[in-house]
Amino acid sequence: MDVNAAVAALAAIAGVCTGVIAMLAFRWSERDQAKPTRTSLHTDAVLPPGVDTVLSVLRSSAVVLDESDSVVKASSAAYALGLVRGGKLAVEPMLNMARDTRRDGEIRQVELDLPRRGTGRGEALAVSARVAPLGSRLVLLLVEDLTEARRIEAVRRDFVANVSHELKTPTGALSLLSEAVMDASDDPEAVTRFAGRMQIEATRLTNLVQELIDLSRVQNDDPLEDSEPVRVDELVAEAIDRSRHTASTKQITMAAGGAADLHVWGSRGQLAAALGNLVENAVNYSPARTRVGIAARRVAAPGGDLIEIAVTDQGIGISDRDRERIFERFYRVDPARSRATGGTGLGLAIVKHVAASHGGEVTVWSTEGQGSTFTLRLPEAGAARSRRSADTAGAGGDYAGDDFDVDPDAEDAFTEGAGGGDGDGFGNGHGSDGDHGDTRGHHGGNGRVGGGDRSAPAAASATHAPTPELMTESLIAPEVLP
Repeated sequence: MDVNAAVAALAAIAGVCTGVIAMLAFRWSERDQAKPTRTSLHTDAVLPPGVDTVLSVLRSSAVVLDESDSVVKASSAAYALGLVRGGKLAVEPMLNMARDTRRDGEIRQVELDLPRRGTGRGEALAVSARVAPLGSRLVLLLVEDLTEARRIEAVRRDFVANVSHELKTPTGALSLLSEAVMDASDDPEAVTRFAGRMQIEATRLTNLVQELIDLSRVQNDDPLEDSEPVRVDELVAEAIDRSRHTASTKQITMAAGGAADLHVWGSRGQLAAALGNLVENAVNYSPARTRVGIAARRVAAPGGDLIEIAVTDQGIGISDRDRERIFERFYRVDPARSRATGGTGLGLAIVKHVAASHGGEVTVWSTEGQGSTFTLRLPEAGAARSRRSADTAGAGGDYAGDDFDVDPDAEDAFTEGAGGGDGDGFGNGHGSDGDHGDTRGHHGGNGRVGGGDRSAPAAASATHAPTPELMTESLIAPEVLP
């Protein structure tokens, strides 16, 4: 009896001990779970309510630092700019600002130029940093990227300076010439000579103002608001007629060829101005007794067929350094020649904007001393493409465009070579004999625009595209003028 009582007592004691141990373990576990972890100290637990949500919608790059300069919260834009690396703020000037603000509570702001990571070109990233206290322990850093704003401001500043300079030159010349006319009132020959110069400067001023208006209109207008199907051969004919007098004076032969019945969709006025500028430049920068070729063809593209209009000359050519800048406003390869021909430096800028606004591009191939080929690529008009598909089906699947000749000497210009090897100029390939182009011309044989090193644009039957190293300039997106 005593043994049973002792066993029962021991069992009771063991049960009580087990219960106590279990209760202590449970309480210990609860206390451990209630302790703040290192992660929670640096996330939402230390941020004031709502701050995390506000930071997530800010356009600026946001970084929150604690009292040990560790990053508590950082936006994805802050990581993209390289502001935060390894949980620390990587920009020393910003870190010093944060420490000063934590010490005295004063809001600070500064603009900095930071090295752009990964480009290898030494470009600076312009930012504006603003630091403010966030509660008693935290500091908020907001960083705004000012690189694009500074670029636009530089473009605007340069544009204003260039316009001022370009307007000042002819107006100053007109002022001096008017004084000379007054002083030479008793010399009819001098008056006639000075009046002629005044007329030249007045024409130059008029052209400059008109091109400024055209450039502003191209940048601000939507060509689709007043668009229509435009025949390419009509654009070519208009461009040739615009430069016919200058070409005749220099004995330059202008030849047009390529596929007929091509259409593009857009503003007729803008497209005519763009192609006219290319042909006018080709004539102005070509020596006497040479040839300028204009040809159009249709090329297949993943998003739909494109119409390529190539303008080839045998002029002075463009160096690699200048080729990177020729589409900038007021930039001239040869300022002296531009003044002599009345050029304003805005023609190619207008071409670039017209091409971009119509969903196309303009590219250039050039070699110094051999000439240049500018190629305008535009989407083919959808209605013309549908009509061509219907005609192709009705004709048994074969389609061939006829040639069109605007200039009376066009056939001779495309079939008669004046030196150099074989090849046409539309493809802009390169051969061992100094010529550039494909091996077949649309007019049959080895058609060339003449004059040796570069030949005329071929038409739709040419199959070779320009090599990447030759097509060194391709501008698609417009640069908006503020």
